Amino acid sequence: QVQLVESGGGLVQAGGSLRLSCAASGRIFSTYTMGWFRQAPGKEREFVAAIRRSSSNTVYADSVKGRFTISRDNVKNTVYLQMNSLKPEDTAAYYCAAGRNLVVVTSRGAYGYWGQGTQVTVDS
Repeated sequence: QVQLVESGGGLVQAGGSLRLSCAASGRIFSTYTMGWFRQAPGKEREFVAAIRRSSSNTVYADSVKGRFTISRDNVKNTVYLQMNSLKPEDTAAYYCAAGRNLVVVTSRGAYGYWGQGTQVTVDS
C-alpha cells in the first residue's frame, strides 16, 4: 500500500552534514505521519524525528534536537532529514517510517510502513 525508499546516506567527517530523503508512493502521502528512526550495531532501533500532516508539527529526540531538521514536501511525496553537526554517535542505519492516526509518534510499533534503510557513517 505504501512504499518508502530512503537515500542520501554515506560517509562524512564529524561536524559535517548530510541530507536524507525518503520518497513515498501514493497520493495519500499527505495524510501520513512520517518518522525517522536509526539503529546502530548492538543497539535498539531508536526514534530520531517525526513530522505530522502539518509541517509545523515536528518532534525530535533530545540527542538530535538543534542539529537535525525533519521536513516534508507533500507535492513531491518526500520527507527529508537534514543532519548537521554530525557526531560519531550518529553512525547508524537510518530508516524512514509512515503511519496514520498516530497517538504516539516516538514508538517504532506505531508505524505500519518502513523503508529499507540507508547507512550513515560519521568518522572522527
